[in-house]
Amino acid sequence: MKLDMFSEIQDPRPWATEDHEHRRITEAVEQAVLADEFGYDCWWQVEHHGAAEFSLSSAPELLLAALSQRTSRIRLGHAAVLAPAEINHPRRVAERAAWLDQLSGGRVELGLTRSTAPEWRMFGVDPAGARAQTQRAFEEIPRLWTGAGDQPLVPAPLQQPHPPLWQAASSPASFEEAGRRGVGVLGTTLWEPLTRVARLVELYREAVANCEQPAGAFVNDQIAFFTFVHCAETDEEALRSGAAAAAAWYTARALTFFEAADAFVETMTIQQGILADPAGGGLTGAFLRDEVDTAPNAAQLAIGRILQGETVPEDELFEALMAQDSLIVGSPDTCRKKIRAYADAGIDRLMCFQQVGAIPHERVMDSIRRVGELIPEFA
Repeated sequence: MKLDMFSEIQDPRPWATEDHEHRRITEAVEQAVLADEFGYDCWWQVEHHGAAEFSLSSAPELLLAALSQRTSRIRLGHAAVLAPAEINHPRRVAERAAWLDQLSGGRVELGLTRSTAPEWRMFGVDPAGARAQTQRAFEEIPRLWTGAGDQPLVPAPLQQPHPPLWQAASSPASFEEAGRRGVGVLGTTLWEPLTRVARLVELYREAVANCEQPAGAFVNDQIAFFTFVHCAETDEEALRSGAAAAAAWYTARALTFFEAADAFVETMTIQQGILADPAGGGLTGAFLRDEVDTAPNAAQLAIGRILQGETVPEDELFEALMAQDSLIVGSPDTCRKKIRAYADAGIDRLMCFQQVGAIPHERVMDSIRRVGELIPEFA
């Protein structure tokens, strides 16, 4: 299993200086350079618009272009381009990625995604057409890269026949969709129990094995999963670093930005009520009691309390976080065990999400080093 880096460029309040955005951007470059030195395989940069403190990454192709000149080995992943044409026309996506591939010496990985309601509204995308437009992008971009379009694309990518294609996915249906397209899958669901991760791996593997017409010139049979990672000298130091609060902050902000907070709280409340009644809930109750992984865990319940305005103590947050095998926080020994669990689940790449919330830059850099020292064990 390869260890990658995943970056949102988060800029949480309170802001200490007027140049806080500039500082976050320069810190991201420093983190990427360090990741390159320590042997991480790929730097994945998201694309979000109007996300405020949740993500400054509104022009990831520019940051990746800068990183292409500051790094020498690490691959550069766009995770993922918002695919509706009103946001990113397929030809422009193909051109920018080809240029980046040339600048980086052939190190590009390209992901695509439909995006979500807030960004659809911002760019005037009709939600009913977003899926079809994403399919069109998956079809047109590799054709343009390989010279099959009506008008030549110059320059062409350096990688032949073209850079690997990926699809961001957060549901079983999207994992299957990525497999049937013959593209790699970027699993973007946080707090996912590892037993469910393993089932999603099986679902994708079965779908990709049945892919008859891949979107690109080849099948990119790879699974990448992102999760929150913070490594410190000891478990106690990881607690003092604010890792638990950062994970909770991120989850609450993500649910708010993607307009999923109300649904999250409602689901947690309903599930708690059903599980409290051993005989209630009808078919849903029976399903939840049989399928333990879908029951709200301590971390999810804590997030629900935060979304409802409650302050959850740091030590309680940390206990809830540490109980989740899917989140990798603690000493090198603790992180090694949790990383190994992902490798055992059968994924190909672990996208380590380390610059999260208000964790100080120096602690992020220390975590990148400590996790980087573990990379040879998983090669």
